[in-house]
Amino acid sequence: MENLLPVPTEDGEPVVPCAGHYHKDCCERVVINVSGLRFETQVKTLRRFPNTLLGDPQRRLHYYDPLRNEYFFDRNRPCFDSILYYYQSGGRLRRPANIPIDVFLEELKFYQLGDETLTKFRDDEGFIKEEERPMPERPFLKEVWLLFEHPDTSQAARIIAVISVMVILISIVIFCLETLPEFRDERDISLPPVHHRLNNSGPYTVPTKSPGDPFFIVETICICWFSFELLVRFIACPSKPAFFKNIMNMIDFVAIIPYFVALGTEFAQQRGVSQPAMSLAILRVIRLVRVFRIFKLSRHSKGLQILGQTLKASMRELGLLIFFLFIGVILFSSAVYFAEADHDDTNFTSIPAAFWWAVVSMTTVGYGDMYPETMGGKIVGSLCAIAGVLTISLPVPVIVSNFSYFYHRETECEEHSQFTHITTCPYTPPPSPSIAAIREKAHLKEKHQNKDTTISEPNSELLDGMVPMGNSDVPNKRLVTQV
Repeated sequence: MENLLPVPTEDGEPVVPCAGHYHKDCCERVVINVSGLRFETQVKTLRRFPNTLLGDPQRRLHYYDPLRNEYFFDRNRPCFDSILYYYQSGGRLRRPANIPIDVFLEELKFYQLGDETLTKFRDDEGFIKEEERPMPERPFLKEVWLLFEHPDTSQAARIIAVISVMVILISIVIFCLETLPEFRDERDISLPPVHHRLNNSGPYTVPTKSPGDPFFIVETICICWFSFELLVRFIACPSKPAFFKNIMNMIDFVAIIPYFVALGTEFAQQRGVSQPAMSLAILRVIRLVRVFRIFKLSRHSKGLQILGQTLKASMRELGLLIFFLFIGVILFSSAVYFAEADHDDTNFTSIPAAFWWAVVSMTTVGYGDMYPETMGGKIVGSLCAIAGVLTISLPVPVIVSNFSYFYHRETECEEHSQFTHITTCPYTPPPSPSIAAIREKAHLKEKHQNKDTTISEPNSELLDGMVPMGNSDVPNKRLVTQV
């Protein structure tokens, strides 16, 4: 059996037996068996990439089967067409259309095509480079960072994430309930006035939040949790500059700023430092900013993260959509203005006044507050609606495709951790028998020769290249005809 294996030379290049002589395998052909499907190529083709599994003779030697004179791999068969083409074409990698990306990546890693090839393949497939997770050097800070920043690391981290989500939802609910007529404070001018307050000509004063107000108490508790969470993550973060550059941390910071600004404005109003008009403008802006707390949910929601990745990858398409709408609005608002110019009671008093009608018509919303009444205006309106449908339908499929890509990639990553690929066992020749075993086999062989004359003599040459199999005590012989 040892005579069937490739013999390495001094320069590390193995040679193979051929017609009783040994030749270097650079010009030989090699057979590769992938799960029963046999491929045949020249060894010099594989040697174009010597740092890979098939290109390195020493690495692929572990999978060599001397009985069949081939290399056997228990791997995906359709993928190997592209793997072999990678060697034949000098580095061009093309994934088959019917092979999923994660399956093809597993094959690339098994055949050891290299990190550069994997990176290029991911770029060609549109993968976004995943940022490495930097960790604090101190063990205690590392545990705290994992606890508050990565909910998937432990059960305690998941509990903290659930608490954070509940506090965010409570804060949003309180923000909405404050505007109900049953709960709103009539003195609070930071809220838009209702109809029965319009006739009130009395002077307004900026109200002071009472410490016993239940909305104020709940809001204070939520802000305490947000501040504590942000402060702990800031202390435990591995890099302070990177912490401030993260958009999610900026959202967390903006979520707590309105509370302290509103509190400071109320204290200033009590002391008579600030002007009521300025306080009114600040309070209404701050109340509007509070609604952005809903974006804090994106830290704990995979769906919102996928939506953000989709919008980020589709910025070019969104820009084209806005540009097309801008052209259509200018064109049709001008056309409807001149078409309705002769009508006495027209609402299209100017081209800028027709912008709203053009936007509503092109997006197929149609509020009905402005509409053309002349025949020419109706024709322009019909063309505007048709052009709007065509304009929006062009870039939308690309955005939908990006969303589908990120969604399926997230799903495949979750499923990938549940499956493990079978490992291909390298070929191992049977162990060499000991001297005592050889003598015992020779003794048994001599016994059989004396009893059975149909078996060939000891010095006869076997035609089928008999080899011992396994560690059996009785030699595995075959009946042959002596020449």
